[in-house]
Amino acid sequence: MKKNSLPNKFRRLLGIAVLAMGGIASAQEFPTQPVTLLIPYPPGGSADMLARPLLPELQRILGQPVVLDYKAGAGGTIATAALARAKPDGYTILMVLAAHAINDALYPSLPYNTRKDFAPVSLVATLPLVVAAPLGTPVNTIPELIQYATANPEKLTYASAGNGNTSHLAVEMFQTATKTKMVHIPYKGSGPAVIAMLGGEVSLMFDSISTSYQQIKTGKLKAIAVSGAKRSAILPNVPTIAESVPGFVVDGWYGILAPAGTPDAIVQKLSKAFAEAANVPKVRTQLNDNGYEIVGSTPDTFAKHIDSELARWGKAVRESGAKIQ
Repeated sequence: MKKNSLPNKFRRLLGIAVLAMGGIASAQEFPTQPVTLLIPYPPGGSADMLARPLLPELQRILGQPVVLDYKAGAGGTIATAALARAKPDGYTILMVLAAHAINDALYPSLPYNTRKDFAPVSLVATLPLVVAAPLGTPVNTIPELIQYATANPEKLTYASAGNGNTSHLAVEMFQTATKTKMVHIPYKGSGPAVIAMLGGEVSLMFDSISTSYQQIKTGKLKAIAVSGAKRSAILPNVPTIAESVPGFVVDGWYGILAPAGTPDAIVQKLSKAFAEAANVPKVRTQLNDNGYEIVGSTPDTFAKHIDSELARWGKAVRESGAKIQ
C-alpha cells in the first residue's frame, strides 16, 4: 500500500464529509436564483390576496425574485403534486390551504403522500370564513338559514372554491350539524365563485373573508355570519355561526411547503423570510385589513398543525359522508 493512501472506509467517510460541507455551503448561499411560489388556485382568491403583499418583502429579504405560478384545479392537488415532483432545493415552494389536510381523506387516492412528500416551512396566517350571500337570498341570519333550508331541502345552492376546498367541506359540516341539505356548485377558485354570487347564480357561499369583504363592504353582497371562534375585527357586527350553532368553528389557514428532502438550513431560511415579510408593519396592516391573522410559525409548529388538521378534517369527512362530485 502506498504511503499516502487511505483505507476505503476512511475515503467514504471523507467523501460524505465533503458532500455535507458542500450542502452547508449551498444552503448558506441560498438563494442564488429566482424562487417559484406555486399557488393552487386562480388569481383573485384568498391565497393570491395573501401572497401578493408578501412578494416585495420576500424579494428584499431573499435578494432574489419570487415568482407566482398558478396551478389551479382538483382542490389544490395539481399544484401539490407538482411540488412533490420538484427538486428539493428550495427554489420551488407551495402555498397550501386547509384543503391540503382535507384532501388526504376526501380523495380516494392522491399522486403524493401528504405526510411524507413535503417539508413544512411556515404557517403564515389564518383566516375565518364568512357566510356571504347575494342580496336576493331570502335569509339574513343563521337561524333563518336553518329554518329555510329545513323547510325547503335542496332549494338553496352554495358555491365553493372547488371540490374538497374548505368552503365545500365547511358547508358539509354545517349541514351535518343542522340536519339541512343544500346543493353544491363548485367553481375553480374563490374569485369565480364570488362572481357567481354577484350574478345571483348561487344562494350563498362559505367564503374566505378576504375575497368577499370588499363586496360586503360596498353592499353588493350581505354577510350572514362568520365561522371563527370570535367575531372578525373587520366585520364586528356580524355574528359567528357558533352563536347559533354551538361548537361550530372553522378557520382557514395558509402555509408554505417545500419538497421533502429540502435541506433544513434552507427550510429555516425560508421560514424566517416568510415570518419577517408578513410582520412588516405595512404588510401586516394590509393583511389584517382583509381579515387575515398573521402567525409566521416555525417549521416544527407548522408540522404539528398539519398533523392536527389531518386528524380533524379526516374525522369531518367521515362523519359528513362528503364525496368528490
